[in-house]
Amino acid sequence: MERKMKAAYYEAFGEIEVLKIGELPLPAVKEGEVLVKIKAAAVNPVDMAVQRGMLNSFLPATFPVVPGWDVAGIVEDRGYAARRFNIGDEVYAYARRPFVQWGTFAEYMVIPESYLALRPKTLSWEETAGIPLVGLTAYQSLYVAGNLQPGQTVLILGASGGIGTLGIQLAKAKGATVIGVASAKNHAYMKEMGADHTIDYHNTHIGEATRQIAGQGVDLFYDAASGETLQQGLMALKEGGTVVSILNRGENIDKSINFHYVFVEPHAAQLDDLRTLADGGKIKVPISEIFPLDKAADALRQIATHHTRGKIVIVP
Repeated sequence: MERKMKAAYYEAFGEIEVLKIGELPLPAVKEGEVLVKIKAAAVNPVDMAVQRGMLNSFLPATFPVVPGWDVAGIVEDRGYAARRFNIGDEVYAYARRPFVQWGTFAEYMVIPESYLALRPKTLSWEETAGIPLVGLTAYQSLYVAGNLQPGQTVLILGASGGIGTLGIQLAKAKGATVIGVASAKNHAYMKEMGADHTIDYHNTHIGEATRQIAGQGVDLFYDAASGETLQQGLMALKEGGTVVSILNRGENIDKSINFHYVFVEPHAAQLDDLRTLADGGKIKVPISEIFPLDKAADALRQIATHHTRGKIVIVP
């Protein structure tokens, strides 16, 4: 008898109204795959971009689509040759595949075991689910593309958002000085996350304000907001410094600047590093709101405002 699972899903691209809640067949567990019973799934702005069809040119979709790329859960079954984890192991993952179909807004998901890592034990299920996409994005931006070193100074745009929140903490874990940029109402929050200095982007020239703090400029400029503030911040970069963006692919960036665009990739070994940092008290994951699966549309509606501080999480 075919097993079913409760899921949020859509059968055509569109706005929040196309999302449905119902039962779908549970995918078969194939070679090298595991079945994960989902305990929590985080919501990200990219989930709405995918639902609107904005990424379909390079991440093709097969309907029905279950949204969601962040997951924390328990291994319930294993396919042939999937032996990295035992049944009952608590795991987490950034579950983006080369195609879009089976996501994390559901009771279960089937995923290659290579995507998974053991989850942090010191965090709740909801906090754990809030790490993968934003944590890997910040990790790959700061540690890999940015090659951040102890004692360096980093300027972070969008520092109060999900990626910025992890960016501040990873930069501090590396021993860097952090200058966070966000609206004034989020300055105390950025300080709580570990920022050494804060700048309000309203009625402020980001580059000039940064130079007042770091007279010699910054070693790394991390852009998680883009727009005019990105252009302003370039004047704060030290000669030979690095710019990393998750939004700008290099448009209007002087070719002499050491620039990197990052589109986050799944990486289980880096999730292991993030687990170690979390269990060592170096990573906190503020949760702004938790929604039941039945209210997945409300969770997407909230994330679509782009004014969320901390993570929004769905629990089956």
